[in-house]
Amino acid sequence: MPFFRIVRRAVGLASLALLAACHIAPPRTDDPNENFNRKVYAFNDKLDKAIIRPVAVGYRKITNPPVRTAVSDFYTNIRLPITIGNQLLQFRPGQAAVTTGRFVVNLTIGVLGFKDPASMLGMPLYDSDFGVTLARWGVPEGSYLVMPLIGPTTVRDVWRLPVDSYFFDPLSYLSRNHDFHSGQYYAPSVLYLITVRARAIDAESFLASAYDPYVFLRDAYRQQRLYQIYDGNPPAEAIEQMQGLSDSNKDFDPEQLLDEQHKWERSNGQKPN
Repeated sequence: MPFFRIVRRAVGLASLALLAACHIAPPRTDDPNENFNRKVYAFNDKLDKAIIRPVAVGYRKITNPPVRTAVSDFYTNIRLPITIGNQLLQFRPGQAAVTTGRFVVNLTIGVLGFKDPASMLGMPLYDSDFGVTLARWGVPEGSYLVMPLIGPTTVRDVWRLPVDSYFFDPLSYLSRNHDFHSGQYYAPSVLYLITVRARAIDAESFLASAYDPYVFLRDAYRQQRLYQIYDGNPPAEAIEQMQGLSDSNKDFDPEQLLDEQHKWERSNGQKPN
């Protein structure tokens, strides 16, 4: 699908935003699906340790940092139409113009995106998706979910997968519109996933030091999404809401949270600090 046809579809979908609320829905802190989520998290963790992580480690061994940076830059750039389409849906034409300019500069001067001259020119890198769009339309995020193979998301954010994939993602379009005699058109998407996992290896120490990795990832995901929705500058009340410190969460007890951490440490043979 040509890029401009993608943009036209995005503009058409933007009319739906007029029916939505004009404010961003506040974040949630509860986890009503925790039992289910923990089971899926355990499944994903086992699958990662058995297959995905070893492949990512192998990728890092056969490549050097400049090669990995070039591949990462390529995927960052080729997926910018996802951000552009959603910026139009969010009625942010200025950001959409900047992102389009970044996309074109890196696609041409940057040799198909394997280099990033746009950053050297001072062009900011925005990141958005349909989950952010729904948030800015005022759609509540719903329950936190952990999806098989996908990982952390919410009832609201999960819609970014089919919508962004079908309307905006060039890699998805390539895979969807070719015959797979040898599966070669899946290769770009598979390499993208390997690249993402390889980047995460450097952050594994943070997860390993967490008293409850599931809680750590859940809270990290919620915080990352909050900052993404507000372009890196969420209001203080939104941060307090996420941390359970707002007026609607007066029952928040930090001592109880610390006690739960100590119980977990004792159950795992650790001495509480």
